[in-house]
Order: sequence, then structure tokens, then C-alpha cells
Amino acid sequence: MTAVPAPSIAFAFTIQTESARDIAAREALLDRAMGPGRKRKSSEKIRRGRLPSEGLAFVARGEDGRAAGTVRLWDVEAGDRCALLLGPLAVDPSLKSAGIGSALMKHAIAESARLGHGAILLVGDAPYYARFGFSAEKTDRLAMPGPYEKHRFLALELRDGALDGAQGVLKAAGRKSEAAKAALAA
Repeated sequence: MTAVPAPSIAFAFTIQTESARDIAAREALLDRAMGPGRKRKSSEKIRRGRLPSEGLAFVARGEDGRAAGTVRLWDVEAGDRCALLLGPLAVDPSLKSAGIGSALMKHAIAESARLGHGAILLVGDAPYYARFGFSAEKTDRLAMPGPYEKHRFLALELRDGALDGAQGVLKAAGRKSEAAKAALAA
């Protein structure tokens, strides 16, 4: 007997720029999709106290207006190079295989390129992200702060050579959140 892949779920959605009204729904979706350990990841250390890169936070919304998926990109420094760190990418668990994650990835990559960014980095499942052009080829001299699995540290150059010679531990760059600004002022 041959195994037949399950058909994709038919689900209509749109991708929009995230707004302040999406915060609670995004956090609830991330909790459902990633569980309670999501805030202990190395990527979270870089994102903490920062805002996503300008214009690079997206939500997939169903016809009912509810958040079905989310992706955000963050400004980082990779050695002496600027790049983006993608994540988290999450889809409501009840809507897996509906194409939402793939659509969010394609949209995030296209918008990052349109805005002139040179490269995107992420920590994730290499077989999933390879279809979007990500590989570990350009991350051999880069590192994440804290524990991570090196083979899951992937990159996609949006401009050829954007990561050539890049080395060192990723650091946060870009805009600080209001809470982070207030803590520094205190």
C-alpha cells in the first residue's frame, strides 16, 4: 500500500503588515504553536528589547480577521555586516499544511529584498527552509549567542556576497522598544 500525502487544507487568508492590535493574538498564536519554552531560545535573546525591522512584521489573517500565522524579521549585526534575523515563523496548529507558512516566508523574503536588505539569517529546520534558498553555507564563521544547533543556523543572501567574510556572534541592532528605552533611562 502506498502512502498518499494528506491534501492541503483549503483556507483563505491575506498577509498584512502587523499592527498594534495584533500583539495579543500574535503572542497567543506563538504560545499555541511553539509552547512555553519559546522565550528561552537563543534567537529570543537577540530580539529581547527590540522592535522588528521597519516594515518587516507580518500577520496572515483568515477571512474572519483572526491571526492564522505570523513572521517577523529583526535587524542584527553579523560581525561587521548588517543582516536580518527571521523569526519566529508560526502558524496556528489547526491550520498546518494550508500554505500559510510558505506564503509568509515568500512574502518576508520579497519584502526584505525590496527594502534593500542583503541577507536573512535564521535558526530552523534545514529541509523546510532549503526550499526558500536557505543553507548553512554562509554561517560557518557566525554564531548565535547562547545554545543552538549549528546545523540549524541558516542564511539566505538577498544580494550576492552580502555575507562574504562575515564572522562573529550575532548582536541585536535596530530600533529599541519603548520598554527597553525606559529601562535605560531609569
